[in-house]
Amino acid sequence: MRFVAWAVGGLALLAVLVVAGYAFYLQDTVSDNITHEDLKADRDGVITIAPDGARQPAGDEEGDDGTDATGGDAGTGDPADGGEAEAAEDEQDAPIVGEDGQPIDVTGIEVPVSVPERDPSSGDALNFLVIGTDSRDLSVERGRSDVIVLMHVNDERDRVDLVHFPRDLFVPIAGTGGSSKINAAYAYGGAPLLMQTLQPLVDVPIDHVVMVNFESFKAMTDAIGGVDVQVTEAGGGFSAGVQHMNGEEGLRFVRERYSLSQGDISRGERQMQFVKAVMLKALSRETLTNPVRLANFVDAATTNLTVDEDLRVGDMRNLGFAMRDVRGGDVHFWSGPWCGIDSHPVAGSIVVMAESQMAELGQHLRTDTMEDYRDDVSPTSGFSGGC
Repeated sequence: MRFVAWAVGGLALLAVLVVAGYAFYLQDTVSDNITHEDLKADRDGVITIAPDGARQPAGDEEGDDGTDATGGDAGTGDPADGGEAEAAEDEQDAPIVGEDGQPIDVTGIEVPVSVPERDPSSGDALNFLVIGTDSRDLSVERGRSDVIVLMHVNDERDRVDLVHFPRDLFVPIAGTGGSSKINAAYAYGGAPLLMQTLQPLVDVPIDHVVMVNFESFKAMTDAIGGVDVQVTEAGGGFSAGVQHMNGEEGLRFVRERYSLSQGDISRGERQMQFVKAVMLKALSRETLTNPVRLANFVDAATTNLTVDEDLRVGDMRNLGFAMRDVRGGDVHFWSGPWCGIDSHPVAGSIVVMAESQMAELGQHLRTDTMEDYRDDVSPTSGFSGGC
């Protein structure tokens, strides 16, 4: 069974940035480990859509959640009852559909790269697109983008907001004239197309792109001696309350969704809970004053980290020094605004975007006023809301 990638990218980047402010001597380690790639496609100025050769997107016979075309349940995904939903989801991507709801062929379409104008009121605030992928080797296949997080670092460098976008959020896919689940943008055009798809939703420029795979997960957690996670919802063998987890246990914790009250939405919340736990431990005195533990953590956090070509190690070091006072209470987590779950006859189960709330989120990101942002639209329980 494959391991599902998670949101360690935001954690890895943030932790490295902050730790770098204390540990300049680790720059060589970071420089040797990090891979730079053109994740924004701003060198060529165009993205040519091409599905990942290792996994062709699904047709209209089965949705990516394992349901049939009418939304019927194809199984729970639990091996005990023979369900095949998880396997089907792992192997397929939702197709891009036109206004008539039918799949459209987008292979070979060229999408111009564009960037929204920066609002002067945002000052030097920065936006990072963080992608968690299950690919073991990006040079062979791009894998699936199971985690999509927008990290906003404010102008004063004393606040960080992490916005987790559900992978099944149904959105327009940039340059195609169609719509699909947001993670399909990555399947069809990699990080550049995902970036071009996300930017219009919030109308803010994305400054940098960061990708991480699952290999960092266990290594980062174990490098700091495990973490204490505040579990808010029991499920998957974990009780509510504070639970100490090592890397393997943490991997199971963030993979679970079938036993949780809001499925993928709840899994996203678990990922954020774990990110916060690792972040607190990484930035604790126990870690920062222990040279061996600190070096091991930075090595684990950056070994499987890929960043865009414009994000240089020196810039990360300088930003880290500016953020040296950031602590757990300065990091805030949000879900990409949604208002319910629906069944699409072709795409399968989808998360319905709350458009007005998305515009509200964009306004606060654009003007660097996330301290005033509130989301009273996205359901806090169940799957229905005021769509």
